[in-house]
Amino acid sequence: MTRFSDAEAFPTGAQRRAFLANLQGLAEASPEEIAGALSGLAVENSQWRVAHPINELAGNEAALTGLWAPLKAAFPDLERRDVIFVAGAYQDQHYIAAVGHYCGTMAGDWLGIPASNKTVYLRYGEVWQIGPDGRAVQANLLWDVLDVMRQAGVWPLAPALGVPEMWPGPLTADGVRLAPSAPDEGRASIAQTLAMHKSLAEHDDRNRLSRQSLIDMPQRQHWHPKMMWYGPAGIGTTRGLEGFVDGHQLPFRIAFHRPQGTFEEVTAERQRHGAGHYIRIGDGPYSVTGGWPSVYAVHAGDGFCGLPASGKPVFMRVMDFYLHHEGLIRENWVPLDMLHLLKQMGVDPLARMSEVLRR
Repeated sequence: MTRFSDAEAFPTGAQRRAFLANLQGLAEASPEEIAGALSGLAVENSQWRVAHPINELAGNEAALTGLWAPLKAAFPDLERRDVIFVAGAYQDQHYIAAVGHYCGTMAGDWLGIPASNKTVYLRYGEVWQIGPDGRAVQANLLWDVLDVMRQAGVWPLAPALGVPEMWPGPLTADGVRLAPSAPDEGRASIAQTLAMHKSLAEHDDRNRLSRQSLIDMPQRQHWHPKMMWYGPAGIGTTRGLEGFVDGHQLPFRIAFHRPQGTFEEVTAERQRHGAGHYIRIGDGPYSVTGGWPSVYAVHAGDGFCGLPASGKPVFMRVMDFYLHHEGLIRENWVPLDMLHLLKQMGVDPLARMSEVLRR
């Protein structure tokens, strides 16, 4: 196994290709090969943070029994299809981050979701923290379990406001970055993302929240006129700033009351509640942020996913992948652990599904 040198800010092309090959090999491994594939991908005591209901697993053995073996049993012909594959460094740690779909025939039940015996695309956002020997020491896997429920015909919620279908790859068809990009371009990409985040954090929701205020706020300086926003199942895909505001941003901000103030004050309050970013990277025209959790809020408003306010504090496991194109943010893919969020709101879609299936 190759090792990182202390001077390297990004994994090399060879290391990227090797890690991607290991990811693909794990997805396609036979039951007898999974343990060996895991060992080649991640250190034995690696930390696994996975979307609800799997959540946190300690070490490869737990990942084998709690994650990969059940997935492979349900999807015996599984394969991995990446549309974004980028890398970078943040706070002296190296990361590889990806968006794509696991594809396979759902031949068995998975997490209580009944087998459909049809092709299913399991959407993922993944961030892998890479150790000195090129293997992962931490996995952050936001898999869209709710979307598998949709495809299996057991949808448990009101219809999404956005389009619920499969996410496309980047417009520019260059999302799989198997060679390091120019560092200056990556720095510019993540800087633009953080400037946009600052505008979102400093909007006065308590006194000025409206459709028009969101359309007119400084975020519009950063979004491309043909922007695409790709949300998880339950929210869906929107197009253009007005589509984004109508299909996600306004309902979301009505429902979830977040800390208010300057960007620095909002960041400090999130951190006080244990929320914030563990990754902020730029790789050429792409940038990635994410937190476990990233967002802290109070569910104080009605309407999100058709649900009434619960009044409960919530924490959101979120990743954001951005394409910067023509000087602006053109596309935004947003893996979000919806089942974890909904459970905090007092709704358990898996339990709802099980109750319906028992009747």
